Amino acid sequence: MPDLHPDLQQQLESLRRRVARIDRKYASTAPSPPPRPVDLVRRSGAFEFRKEKPERYFVHEWASGEVVENEHGSHFQMERHYEAHRRHGSADIGALAELPAVLLDAIGAGEIPPSTPDRWAFLDTETTGLAGGSGTYAFLIGVGRICSDGFRVRQFFMREYSEEKSLLAGLTAHLAEFETLVTYNGKTYDQPLLETRYCMNRDKPPFARLPHFDLLHGARRLWKLRFENCRLVHLERQILGVEREGDLPGEMIPYVYFDYLRTKEAQRLVPIFHHNAIDILTLACLTGIVPSVFRSANDCASLERLGLRRGDEMVGIARWLLAAGQTEQGLTLLKRAIDLGLRDDLLFRTMWDVALLEKKLLRPHAALPVFTDLAACHNPFRAKALEELAKHYERTDRNHALSLGFVLQALQFASTDSLLRRRARLEKRLSKNLSARLFKPI
Repeated sequence: MPDLHPDLQQQLESLRRRVARIDRKYASTAPSPPPRPVDLVRRSGAFEFRKEKPERYFVHEWASGEVVENEHGSHFQMERHYEAHRRHGSADIGALAELPAVLLDAIGAGEIPPSTPDRWAFLDTETTGLAGGSGTYAFLIGVGRICSDGFRVRQFFMREYSEEKSLLAGLTAHLAEFETLVTYNGKTYDQPLLETRYCMNRDKPPFARLPHFDLLHGARRLWKLRFENCRLVHLERQILGVEREGDLPGEMIPYVYFDYLRTKEAQRLVPIFHHNAIDILTLACLTGIVPSVFRSANDCASLERLGLRRGDEMVGIARWLLAAGQTEQGLTLLKRAIDLGLRDDLLFRTMWDVALLEKKLLRPHAALPVFTDLAACHNPFRAKALEELAKHYERTDRNHALSLGFVLQALQFASTDSLLRRRARLEKRLSKNLSARLFKPI
């Protein structure tokens, strides 16, 4: 091997000394272990190592919920509890459990059947867009319920788009416990959007059996002239006196969720979960307040000034007043509703209610004309009206012959045990009376 040039030998010797110094400096330092394969990610065509995730990074680490699995996969659920002794602004959370079963019918145009408050599902969604359509997902669905210990909100969260089918299945199973759906603008937005998502997943929506009460319509009739808008958050502040702190504007929610999908940093979702839960609690509290406003204006003129000018709306308020024990006020509104005009099925039911109330108040002179009108035309209450006329003329006027005539007419439309017994009794009495007259000594 030829000798190296002196200058090159000096450079090599200098390099050896530098390497030796570096070896001595780090001789006591243990080598760092190579990163785990699971932390290896591909970026821009090359592999690089990703840092360890901090604690409470994933949603199930910081939220008091659980990952729920079903036949369609898994999704995340959590539940919030608002105790009965607490207040939400001016609203008493514990008082929600005492709301009457007919409350929703008060402003539901007679379309909401009575059901106890614990069977009302207060629903609200957070979505990936505000325009709706088949490309909009409901990534968070909250369902609130009134219970004996306060108010509970169960939230269904979609951590990935692939969890949508599991989330919808969980929602269906939960809604099976309820009899009425309550929303705020849900008839226009939430329910149609969810129905679209069910159809996209080739599943049946659970809403067909649930009467839907949309509080927005009643709120607009009450406050559209008083406030600049009827947004839920605005009414929450103006009516309940609630000032939210650290709330996330609704229009920002889709962007925060998209950022979560990109980074998977779940703590950024905290304001969204809070926003959704408070919206549902506010919805429940306003549901209890709105009919009470109608109740405080229980005369026809006041209700018409509030925007209630249809007969079916008057019927709803009247039934709520009757359930609250305000019989005279309720009866007045029922009569006003008949004057304003009702569809046939509601008209006959309202006439029947009016007649029974007048009878209960011991005013037969007011009840008899209504019973007579019902007995004169085809309707579901015709046989009952004829039987009521028969009762009156048998008990009050002692006119057994006229009473029997009404019974025989009623039997043409319905053959009930009470009618058959009444006919037999009247025929027996008339037979005795006839025999008494025939054999009466001259």
